[in-house]
Amino acid sequence: MYIANLIIPAIILACIVYQYQKTKLVNSFATLMTAIFAGIVAFAYFEPLANIFIKYGAKTRFPAVVPWTQSLSFALLVVLTFAILQTLVQQLTKKQVDFGQTAEGIGKVICGFFLGLVASGLLLTALVMAPLPPKYPYTRFDSAEPNPEKPKKPILNPDGFVTGLFSLVSRASLSGKNSFAVLHPDFLDQTFLNRLSGDKNVSLLTTSEAIALPRKKQDEKHPIAVWHAPAGLKGPQGKAIPQKSRHSLIFVRLGFKKGALKEAGTFTLSQVRVVCKGAVGAENALSGKGKNIYPVGYLAEQNQLQTKKLTETITVTPSDFEDKSRVKWLDFAFHIPDGYTPILAEFKLNNVLRLPPLVSADQAPDPEPFGK
Repeated sequence: MYIANLIIPAIILACIVYQYQKTKLVNSFATLMTAIFAGIVAFAYFEPLANIFIKYGAKTRFPAVVPWTQSLSFALLVVLTFAILQTLVQQLTKKQVDFGQTAEGIGKVICGFFLGLVASGLLLTALVMAPLPPKYPYTRFDSAEPNPEKPKKPILNPDGFVTGLFSLVSRASLSGKNSFAVLHPDFLDQTFLNRLSGDKNVSLLTTSEAIALPRKKQDEKHPIAVWHAPAGLKGPQGKAIPQKSRHSLIFVRLGFKKGALKEAGTFTLSQVRVVCKGAVGAENALSGKGKNIYPVGYLAEQNQLQTKKLTETITVTPSDFEDKSRVKWLDFAFHIPDGYTPILAEFKLNNVLRLPPLVSADQAPDPEPFGK
């Protein structure tokens, strides 16, 4: 937190001084709008650009660049968009407009402050996506006992400001079929938690699709992958499972592909999440805003849940696969808030699957125990 709390005021102060001394109010405001729009472009397109780099890096002799692809793509889009738009702004604002000394001074300070807030927020967001140690650019969660519901924030929360701004834009004026606030609710939290493990074998993303969902059987309207936990389920050593008020225990079945085990076989529960929404409709399921929920464990035996801390390492090996099977199924347990329904399953930084409808416990498939 210490480093971020030094960087943020320094950037804001530098922007205020520059805007106050070197520009007019019109230019200052235009620069602020340019920075905001550059951030919107970066948030909207960093994942498609990163996917191109991921495929390129996986096929070349430079696999070390793969973990940096999202961070570098985000930074590249911010810089290029800002540079292009700022050049246009300078050409369009050559004619000076003066609003008077008082208005100019106050306006430039305000614009400089928000420009610094946006700039520092975009910088921190790019660093959050990078494969850095969990304490950089600041400590958002306790590495030993992370609580997704209580993140720590730096002074003025600039990265929360810019991610929140784009989430708002993506579900409002620039909304589309897939809202960023649904695909990546609490984007900073899920990105921090994704790299919280200290195990060097835990990758941040995968170069190919690593997870799968069950297929639909002939007698089913849709595949069964999400169901209410059955009665009588026990925890480790037969102990009762801790209950959570106003939540239901729900299982989600995810398959780990054998061909992707090199990057996906070692993971933590903090890299597995479901996105939930209330009052989900078929037409607007991916619009609006979602909520991240992390698993409390997975099914170890037919009627026993193995609980795990979010940062504990879990390993799936080739020996866990049945003969000729290309997928190893794990049944993850989640405490889902009442009134919410899981709509997406996400794994690491770049695996997203649309979940089928939730079913009752009596419709649950045969269990898929996993003992590690």
